[in-house]
Amino acid sequence: MRFALAPLAAALCAAAFTLPATAQTIFPLNRAEILAGSHFDLKVEFPGLVDASAAKLSVNGKDAATVFGKRAELIAREDGKDVSSLILRGARITKPGSYTVTASDGTNTRSVTWNVYATPAKAAAKNVILFIGDGFSIAHRTAARMLSKGYEDGKLKGKLAMDEMPYMALLTTQGTDSIITDSANAAHAYTTGHKSCVNALGVYCSRAAASLDHPKVETLTEIAKRSGLSVGAVTNSEVEDATPASMVAHTRRRSDYNDIVKMFYDSKIDVIMGGGSPNFLPKSTPGSKRTDDVDYIEQFKGAGYAFATTKAEMNTAAADSKTTKLLGLYNTGNVDGALDLKFLKKGSVSKFPDQPDVVEEMKAAIKVLSRNKKGFVLMVESARIDKYSHSMDPERAIYDTIMLDDAVKAAQDWAKANGNNTMILVTADHTHPVSIIGTVNDEAPGDDMRNKVGTYEDAGFPNYPAPDADGYPNKVDVSRRVRMVFGAYPDYYDTFRPYLDGENVPGIKNAEGITVANEAYKNVPGAVLRVGNLPNKGPRGANQGIHSGDDVLLTAMGPGANKVHGQMENSDLFRVVAEALALGKPMAPAKK
Repeated sequence: MRFALAPLAAALCAAAFTLPATAQTIFPLNRAEILAGSHFDLKVEFPGLVDASAAKLSVNGKDAATVFGKRAELIAREDGKDVSSLILRGARITKPGSYTVTASDGTNTRSVTWNVYATPAKAAAKNVILFIGDGFSIAHRTAARMLSKGYEDGKLKGKLAMDEMPYMALLTTQGTDSIITDSANAAHAYTTGHKSCVNALGVYCSRAAASLDHPKVETLTEIAKRSGLSVGAVTNSEVEDATPASMVAHTRRRSDYNDIVKMFYDSKIDVIMGGGSPNFLPKSTPGSKRTDDVDYIEQFKGAGYAFATTKAEMNTAAADSKTTKLLGLYNTGNVDGALDLKFLKKGSVSKFPDQPDVVEEMKAAIKVLSRNKKGFVLMVESARIDKYSHSMDPERAIYDTIMLDDAVKAAQDWAKANGNNTMILVTADHTHPVSIIGTVNDEAPGDDMRNKVGTYEDAGFPNYPAPDADGYPNKVDVSRRVRMVFGAYPDYYDTFRPYLDGENVPGIKNAEGITVANEAYKNVPGAVLRVGNLPNKGPRGANQGIHSGDDVLLTAMGPGANKVHGQMENSDLFRVVAEALALGKPMAPAKK
């Protein structure tokens, strides 16, 4: 195969030496599932320098250039190192089937096989709403049901909205580098259909030095927008955070917030709502976190977006029939969770008193997106389930799980009233090692809180007050409450009580950089010092809880949801969505 090389690259290749006997890496990786017609970057990484005349790339035995309609570029010395790579940006395959991609340096050969799949010619669903409870685990779901529904004679008085969905599957969450994922890699699997590594969004993890240079794969937003659908993402995290960012971002480093804001803008996504305003503001603005003077709020407004900073402004914008694009930024950081927002008024509520919750954001987003008669895709994230589980703050995590279910119920009601042509999916990106083991009974004898924990028959039932219309008990510091424990933790003081004064901060770094228990809780009556089971030193030292590698539960309803069943990979969820909306090149008609 012949490659067009710059003069400098050609000169470098002339001095190339023979590769060591190590296999090259090909992206997309072996067994990749690729939507027919979607765009992706094909990259081959050789373990040494390669002469241009020796480099070969074929697809099913044919010269790759004839398959893709353009030639790959040989990078003679990638990032100035003694390694060569081939790169073909924006490749696509429109015909479904099995494709074997083979790369050779003249001595060593490596092949991978991809499955390219088509979708039906006609969409089963007009709209898709994907709910992601970040860190949402079985214990969160059980506790939310417990507090919002209650028990009578050993049976629940009701079910969660998500419990009533007819299709269910277990999703694995591992990535290409580890059995434990983070929110970036996991959400990326949902929005691209490809596996990747921790911290990556919309890219495969290659050896490229720059975080934006890794081989890209198209996101759900890019594909849906090309099909004429509207797209939205709403969250109570910063909008640049991993899960909402997975809808648009292509970066190896999820912390590239300034780049991610630009990617949101470039993507032309129709609705974005959450916190994180400092990364939209030019660096000359007090409080800005940008490194340039681009004012992205003004950029979005200039592109026709309504802009809201409060719930009232959001509702006004959404109610206007002319609004088809909406940017909502309600906090400089994360939007406060349900327990603080509705009851305790802690966190940043005093500073931002009119923040919408996830349910309200979603309702506003649907009003705007449904003005597109072709349909829409909406991601709805209850992000702080994860953040409160990291801080080992059970009550706040449980209330945000109830909020997630309220949003699901509102979406179900909307879908029923609007033609039943909306597929609804509810899942998590990953889990936390959390379990319900019983109750804490303040009325048990003695002062030792540890021995007030009731297990088995001593657990009984918690005595939270009856929930309000939204499923929230108005009090969490009851005398007999759920005992939710965390399986992975730093040194910390276990108080056995809700954190009424603000979110828990379990561990802190001392002057030597070692994680120690936060002594702010040391003198709480009955507090017990727990010796952590996580690393406490160096870059891996943990000052809070961590993710677990358990499967997550996916429940689904609506047209196309019957594809959800059994045990699936998390990347399979993308295909369920793509097939329901007919986002790929159509399948060949069945032979008569």
